[in-house]
Amino acid sequence: MDDDAVRAANAKKGSPFLTTDQAAFYVGLSGRTLEKMRTAGGGPRFRKHGRYVRYHIDDLDTWSSVHGKNSTSEADEDSDIDRRNGAHAGHDRRHHAHG
Repeated sequence: MDDDAVRAANAKKGSPFLTTDQAAFYVGLSGRTLEKMRTAGGGPRFRKHGRYVRYHIDDLDTWSSVHGKNSTSEADEDSDIDRRNGAHAGHDRRHHAHG
């Protein structure tokens, strides 16, 4: 993990593109969490360079800024909204399957 930390710290000096593990370290998540977010949505923007997934450091900073909170109640409100929207989206899929 120290290697990822060093690479992430040096990203601003060299290439702004980080691997999944480097990006995860940069934003304080696990690589597996970022992988899940790529599939489910809601994570930072990523790019495909050939067969390789890369995260631009500016996209990570933007994603982190957008998800900033001033209190834990804000985080709870967002979770409630996400749950309601997810439940609604699921309802829509079931409705269209029958129609």
